[in-house]
Amino acid sequence: MSAADEILDIVDENDHVVGQAPRGEAYTRGLRHRCVFIEARDADGRLFVHRRTATKLTFPSLHDMFVGGVVGAGESYDAAALREAEEELGVSGLPRPEFLFKFLYEHEGGLSWWSAVYQVRCELPVRPQVEEVAWHDFLPADELERRLPGWEWTPDSLAAYERLKTYRSMR
Repeated sequence: MSAADEILDIVDENDHVVGQAPRGEAYTRGLRHRCVFIEARDADGRLFVHRRTATKLTFPSLHDMFVGGVVGAGESYDAAALREAEEELGVSGLPRPEFLFKFLYEHEGGLSWWSAVYQVRCELPVRPQVEEVAWHDFLPADELERRLPGWEWTPDSLAAYERLKTYRSMR
């Protein structure tokens, strides 16, 4: 099954399931669905940053400071966060990601998804999924901040990152 054929729950503005559709159709028709964003840090506290492959359905070849993806039909946010983090980092036995907050992301192109943001510590050697990750590194937070204006980032991860910084500043 291709990524475009994966079945997703379609949700309303309150994140209640109102139907199901294949992922490709959800993107084409702008159907609201669910996604997870996981901030992964190594043992030294550096952030996992990567460039998406050119074959990704959304935002191909752009940089991202989160691992993650869509929540499958009937899947919980928590289960999707662990699955996506392990898949993209290429590890197994990762600690369960810690849920931080959720927000509704709306992209100017008519795309919209409920976005659950998590954090996890990954002390295992990573072997990122080659179908998902074209380049990766663990960067100190100040290095990531220096790269923000110069690299092309996925707009949803930038939105999640800004909200995460605000969330942490209020704690």
